[in-house]
Amino acid sequence: MTKSKLLRARSRVLSRLATFAAGLLVSASALAASGGDLQQAGVDLTDQASLQRGAKLYMNYCAGCHSLKYLRYSRMAEDLGLTEEEVMDNLNFTGAKFGEQIHVSMREEDGDAWFGKMPPDLSLISRVRGSDWIYTYLKSFYLDESRPLGWNNQLFPNVSMPNPLWEMQGLQHAEFGAPDPDTAERPVVGLRVTDPGNVEPQVFDQSVRDITAFLEYAGEPAALKRQSIGVWVILFLAAFTFLAWLLKSEYWRDVK
Repeated sequence: MTKSKLLRARSRVLSRLATFAAGLLVSASALAASGGDLQQAGVDLTDQASLQRGAKLYMNYCAGCHSLKYLRYSRMAEDLGLTEEEVMDNLNFTGAKFGEQIHVSMREEDGDAWFGKMPPDLSLISRVRGSDWIYTYLKSFYLDESRPLGWNNQLFPNVSMPNPLWEMQGLQHAEFGAPDPDTAERPVVGLRVTDPGNVEPQVFDQSVRDITAFLEYAGEPAALKRQSIGVWVILFLAAFTFLAWLLKSEYWRDVK
């Protein structure tokens, strides 16, 4: 390889390293701007009971505003071990058919009037934000009288929605730090529940974890089946490797 080719190769490597470092800086800045460290959700997609509880909580507290247009009631029933009757009687509040997607009954003009815009579909929120982000977000609402709806969020400042789980969590207030010398704004440094909700904090945390697990499932329903067949794939590869080794030994047995 000539000297000029070596220089060009080194230049490409340095350029890629610089791009990677810049990406890390942007990610770190975005995380800091969104409220700091994320709490660990600790979801388990193999826990079917958690997914069932998450589906129930989502349909009762979230589905009035947020659709799951890439998930069908029938697919959810099959994956979560639910019957058609259980889904249609307890999880379907729009009158949709069993084979249809999970939409909301809210009209777009109502969403614009109440929230400034139609609440987004959450089918892929876990793939965009991640489970830890969802878990932290649902626990980070606090009362803020300066906001139109009376709520704000430490992770997503100035969010245009109220706390959907306030009855379970209780009323949470923010604790502010020293004012920023440049903007005079006081950053939120902590959150404190001043009026407890109707469930214990541990129960509330588990409920948020269940909703998070359900949204992670909704983002990729095939993940459940992929995990279940993973063991069989590994066993097949192990058996195939053993057969290949036997075949190699037979071919090379007479070769000295």
